[in-house]
Amino acid sequence: MRVLYVHSGNLYGGVETFLRTLARERGACAALEPEFALCFGGRLKEELGAEGVSVHMLGGVRVSRPFSVWRARRALAEVVGRGGFDVVVCNSAWAHSVFGPAVRAARVPLVLWLHDAPGSRHWLERWARLTPPDLVVCNSHFSAASARSLYPHAPVEVVYCPVSSRAAAVLSGGERAAVRAALDTPADATVIVQASRMEPWKGHALHLEALSLLRGTPGWVCWLVGGGQRPAEAAYLEGLRGLAGRLGVADRVRFAGQREDVARLLAAADIFCQPNAGPEPFGVAFVEALLAGLPVVATDAGGAREIVDETCGARVPPGDARALAQTLRRLIEEPRLRARLGRAGPARARQLCDPARQLSLLRETFERLARGRRAA
Repeated sequence: MRVLYVHSGNLYGGVETFLRTLARERGACAALEPEFALCFGGRLKEELGAEGVSVHMLGGVRVSRPFSVWRARRALAEVVGRGGFDVVVCNSAWAHSVFGPAVRAARVPLVLWLHDAPGSRHWLERWARLTPPDLVVCNSHFSAASARSLYPHAPVEVVYCPVSSRAAAVLSGGERAAVRAALDTPADATVIVQASRMEPWKGHALHLEALSLLRGTPGWVCWLVGGGQRPAEAAYLEGLRGLAGRLGVADRVRFAGQREDVARLLAAADIFCQPNAGPEPFGVAFVEALLAGLPVVATDAGGAREIVDETCGARVPPGDARALAQTLRRLIEEPRLRARLGRAGPARARQLCDPARQLSLLRETFERLARGRRAA
């Protein structure tokens, strides 16, 4: 079964990690043959190319420039027309809005993969509603619960993002110490890490506020991993630097910037903390941290409820800096608890996101869709 995944490709985060995993783990389900169509070059295009899959370039799209939309739709129509694809998957409301009509015109089953929980108020979501898909695949039950606001009559399936255990790094003692030294971190420090896009809803400000309540707790250092990929993100990052200074924790917080070695950073850390201000639709970063053997601290909302339980981490009330600080303090002061929760992480990650299991589920889902279309 040939599947074409359509995406913008200009940024890098959880969706891009998911697409790279589809390419990297395609051997886990040989019946699915993935190809990719991107509008923009960059890191994702390079990584997909390195995996040896076909990447079709559609040309840059600016919604404010209708000609660019028309040109990219025509390019996709040509790819679909000569490709013999059984299914075309648009990742996100943006890709679905731009390319859904072209897929519809080609009479190929159209799938929208929802990586966010829609609210039906954003202009992109209103645009996406104009082209109902044949199927909505959601990355969590949380996302699926809100999918009806976009498409009340479309079938909905939940498929967790496959996350490869090969994404986890294994470091020797010397390598671990070197990673820490590069970030000005003592070898014996308890490292709290957050690796995410630099966006306010990821909860960095709450994280820093909680750390300010731990100034009297010795021995910890925090790594905030991520860079400004857009001007607004760069401005937000600078604001966080200033906030760390005002809260008195700048000397214990390392802003690691945009990295391609996140797996090594996770392997050199001790605790993963991402206290979202808004619900995480799923949370690939949580699963990657579990695979790295880290206890995960997350906000008790959204997709985190489906990933993090008492066996592998803790969930804290949204917006509660004091509760977050108490949870982190306990993990800092109790290495045995950290070790117990960390040991359970890889099994929990595989239970949820094993590539062979999730890709087989995806194959069954796409085959049902194709059969239904043929019967119709």
